[in-house]
Amino acid sequence: MADAGRRFPWALTAAAAVLFAVLVGLGVWQVQRMQWKARLIADAAAAAALPPAPATGVLASQRAEFRKVVLVCPGLDTAPWVELQSIHDGQAGVRLISACRDPALGETALVDRGFVADGISARPPVAASDRPVRITAEVRATPAPGPMAAAAEERRFYARDNAAMAAALGIEGPVSPWTFFALDSSNPDWAALQPSAPPAAFSNNHLGYAITWFGLALALVGFYIALLRRRRATSRPARAEP
Repeated sequence: MADAGRRFPWALTAAAAVLFAVLVGLGVWQVQRMQWKARLIADAAAAAALPPAPATGVLASQRAEFRKVVLVCPGLDTAPWVELQSIHDGQAGVRLISACRDPALGETALVDRGFVADGISARPPVAASDRPVRITAEVRATPAPGPMAAAAEERRFYARDNAAMAAALGIEGPVSPWTFFALDSSNPDWAALQPSAPPAAFSNNHLGYAITWFGLALALVGFYIALLRRRRATSRPARAEP
């Protein structure tokens, strides 16, 4: 019995147990992530389905993202703009971003007026105006520019950066951290401008990840059992020949 105890692979068993616990823990974590992502997607869909509301009330709520708001932007149709390199429906182009000084807001909002495809050199006119332009927009969080984003070139940007865009537009005072995607055109007579909000960048692949981790845990168990059987078979004394 003592010799059998010495042959038992205690170190291997302990290592396999730790690895098994880690793999199962990763699988459980992915299941939790899957449930969290499902709730996030459902909340985003519910918010997007709500009717447009005044921006002040929406922004004061705890769930502003994906809500539709009503903005009144003086002179938006002839406001200065900066360009953001973008792709829309598989086509390269730029999105035009302008300042909206809605009197009801205590800060300047940056409005993404829409997409203009490459090959269209024309742009909306720029002129001083106080004519109110009423639009419906979708509220989105503005992601921080990534470390690999190219630097802006005068009025053309390659990543959203509200502070830098506001500076390029000559905006003074507080600027909203949100981005407002126009859903109707500030320039309805100019068909090249395509207002839209990009699809929500959500993907819920966590079930596949969970299955992978749980599958690795089961494979580890199978490997461990096979190894024990092999050790037992090789440790049996050979039968003496008659």
